[in-house]
Amino acid sequence: MEGVNPYAYLQLVAGQIDTMSNRADVENALDDLEYLFEVTDPEIQDIASDLITRLKDKLKAFDAKP
Repeated sequence: MEGVNPYAYLQLVAGQIDTMSNRADVENALDDLEYLFEVTDPEIQDIASDLITRLKDKLKAFDAKP
């Protein structure tokens, strides 16, 4: 993710999270956000943390489907 604008990426994920319809997309976004969380300033970590929680909840919803 070198060269990625963290604010733009957070905005992109936030805009796409509700339309992610498969597990792979959610897992990829989650991996990217967890990495971003580790390497960014604390001011961004709060936003990333919220999105990480939403993505994890979405993964749980995939698991709950029969």
